[in-house]
Amino acid sequence: MTAGVGFSGEVAEYYAKYRRGYPPPVIEALRAGFALTADDIVLDLGCGTGQLTVPLASQVRSVIGMDPEPDMLRLAGETAAGQGVRKVTWVLGADSDVPALGALLGQGSLAMTVIGQALHWMRHEELFRTLAPLFRPGGGVAVVANGTPLWQQDCAWSYALRACLEEHFGRRLEATCGTAAHDRRRYAEALRAAGFTDVRETVIDYSDELSVDEIIGGVYSAIPADKLPGQEDRPAFAERIHRSLPSGPYPESVQVSVLMGRVA
Repeated sequence: MTAGVGFSGEVAEYYAKYRRGYPPPVIEALRAGFALTADDIVLDLGCGTGQLTVPLASQVRSVIGMDPEPDMLRLAGETAAGQGVRKVTWVLGADSDVPALGALLGQGSLAMTVIGQALHWMRHEELFRTLAPLFRPGGGVAVVANGTPLWQQDCAWSYALRACLEEHFGRRLEATCGTAAHDRRRYAEALRAAGFTDVRETVIDYSDELSVDEIIGGVYSAIPADKLPGQEDRPAFAERIHRSLPSGPYPESVQVSVLMGRVA
């Protein structure tokens, strides 16, 4: 994961406004899975605009929110400040910078590294090996997949959205962003290979209902900045998406997967 993956500028703004957050049972699963305490330090790697960082701060002594996009960190910091959350340190960096962070913190310093909807941008096998010595006993890695992309869900409005986007971009949209079952199996195998034990998955299901604006904003939050339609073209693009959708409502079944691997 390097700077320039495309989540900057207006894309980061859409990300902060429209990306779904995490329900309380997800935070509780992370707390219980690693027996987090008020003495612990947590790393949120690829933290984006702080959807996990901010709620985790109430569970531990401090959270390090690390991301390669300055705009993401700026918006995350604004969210934290707006909620009065002060136990977060924001760090500009990617998975390739974890060795330097580890040298700064020292071995046995972390209770958990959480990676929410970002591992598909990273070299996960190398990352897991690098992280393993940094955890206290019982600590480890949590890989969180926050539901399937809007255009890959098993419902009529999602099929229509996918057809519209594929026609617009002129290609098939097949990337699962680390949310598919085969992705979870691959990550679990890599955790075991890196020496993590008690590798297990917790799944939290919930239902939501989206507005047209939330669907369009969610799409904008996933388009790299250099491919996002310009300001003058955006209303027409939004209208094209709107017209492609069937009549509402637009229900969404969200399955959050929390894959955890611990050290002894």
